[in-house]
Amino acid sequence: MPEEKPPVAPTPPSAPSTTPESGTSFDISEEYGTAAKNLPPAKVVAIGISLIVLIALVVGLAQRPKVSASGSIDDITSIEMPNQNSVMVALAISMKNHGKKRFYIHDIQSELETGSGKFSDEAASGVDFERYFQAFPALKEHALAPLKPETMIEPGGETKGTIIVSFPVTADAFANRKSIKVTIRPYDQPVPLVLTK
Repeated sequence: MPEEKPPVAPTPPSAPSTTPESGTSFDISEEYGTAAKNLPPAKVVAIGISLIVLIALVVGLAQRPKVSASGSIDDITSIEMPNQNSVMVALAISMKNHGKKRFYIHDIQSELETGSGKFSDEAASGVDFERYFQAFPALKEHALAPLKPETMIEPGGETKGTIIVSFPVTADAFANRKSIKVTIRPYDQPVPLVLTK
């Protein structure tokens, strides 16, 4: 008979060791590094950021919208409206389009600055001019054709016209004004033409 081996008794599981094993040490700071090791010097970062800001400023200034027309207020005629404590003003305006596309007038407004404050008014409709001229003939003395919204000025072209506005001030306050301003807003351009006298 073959030799029989006695059964081997199972060995009890060993208790976990409380002493660390001596193996490879793992230092997490080496794996991820530190800012001093992984980032470029602060001086290089500052120079890079300042170059980006400088380029953005130059591009922003170069691309800034500009008004494509110029002009002037050539003549001012005012009359005091009786018993209303206000004046009606005819402003003769000339404009020239320096842009590459048509200057298409959307609206025209005027602002008066006096010692007592600022007053604004939208230009009167051109169809009312004859009525105003009949009531106040002095307004017609230096008047040109009405400068109306929807007027188109071709590139390189120019136009002249009159607008009529009224302000709730006396003739004396108007005569001693600080300034009068006309703002002409075009349809398709972001910057209005502002004329001051």
